[in-house]
Amino acid sequence: MRRVCFVLKVREERLAEYRRRHAEVWPEMRRALSESGWHNYSLFCDERGMVVGYLETEDFDAARAAMDKTEVNARWQAEMAPFFEGLDGRPDEGMIPLTELFHLP
Repeated sequence: MRRVCFVLKVREERLAEYRRRHAEVWPEMRRALSESGWHNYSLFCDERGMVVGYLETEDFDAARAAMDKTEVNARWQAEMAPFFEGLDGRPDEGMIPLTELFHLP
């Protein structure tokens, strides 16, 4: 299982709504993520809008491609795009994995 970590930046003025939306993730979105191979997926954020994402998957590229084929992901990405700073495309396209430097199992 591969561990994947990434960062994104939410606009500070949209942070409260972003948090609310993630407290109410659509059941069909949650199901699509699970069925597409996203496991132990978590998002963390600070008060300035820095979001750190973490997930585990067998194949990150395949998991992303599987989500890209779902209608629910297209809707979710369209709704989430205005929340972010510095993205030229959809938020899921801006998820660039960080390099793991240390892991204590």
